[in-house]
Amino acid sequence: MFGYIIVNKQEMKFKEFDLYQSYHCGFCQKLKEQYGKRGQLTLSYDMTFVILLLTSLYETDTKESACKCIAHPFEKHPTRSNEFTKYAADMNLLLSYYKCMDDWQDEHKVNKRIMAGTLHGQCRKIAEEYPHKAEVMQDMLAKIHECEKRNATDIDEIAGYFGEIMSEIFAWREDEWAKELRRMGFFLGKFIYLMDAYEDLEKDRKKGNYNPFFQWKKEPDFDEKVGNILTMMMAECSKSFEWLPIVDNTEILRNILYSGVWCRYEMIKNKRQQQENKKEMDKNLTA
Repeated sequence: MFGYIIVNKQEMKFKEFDLYQSYHCGFCQKLKEQYGKRGQLTLSYDMTFVILLLTSLYETDTKESACKCIAHPFEKHPTRSNEFTKYAADMNLLLSYYKCMDDWQDEHKVNKRIMAGTLHGQCRKIAEEYPHKAEVMQDMLAKIHECEKRNATDIDEIAGYFGEIMSEIFAWREDEWAKELRRMGFFLGKFIYLMDAYEDLEKDRKKGNYNPFFQWKKEPDFDEKVGNILTMMMAECSKSFEWLPIVDNTEILRNILYSGVWCRYEMIKNKRQQQENKKEMDKNLTA
């Protein structure tokens, strides 16, 4: 359910992309440092956005370094990390653990149960440090699971539960910025959930899994309808972002919010269109 909050590299300056990538690499290294290689498997660009957003808002001290890794084995590349890198690593691991357990209960995916088992001890410590956030994640994922079991048709309801999870993650602490951060995270979380459902529509149909878009899939304006909903989610998210007093890294953050998030959408939409065209051609050939 992650990987949608990315940059549009084609519309970025080289120095901006390098800066962004250094935070992502710092995040990857922090996951390895704190939680080993299993922790690195949970790496996502969505949490890199959280790191960059909170760093830009709170203007914390950031450590610059360099390292080699599997992705860059021959020469060192720059990394940046700070207190939000550690926070994002904790939240990422905690959410990954609960999501693995949810997948195990929902679809009995053995690999997810094994992964959850390897993360259990570390996540218990994180939950002790952030008891309220851990409780919110568990409760909201349980509500999502319950909606899936009863084939809920209220898309706003079920997407809202994942929105509450991201809302809790975005609100690093309760201060004057918490309200807008929560609102921003809420709508971004709804966007992530709905994008994931949109992408998995055909896969869920074949596997017999729940998908909130099944009720609309035969409508002639389905893709346009989904696009309008996603646009509304990002409009509300971006509105809260613009209220925040962010000066640093604004171009990178705006690239993600106004352009990057739509890269995956366009790819999914085009793929769906190609599949529909192929079905129509096959139908005409057999007619």
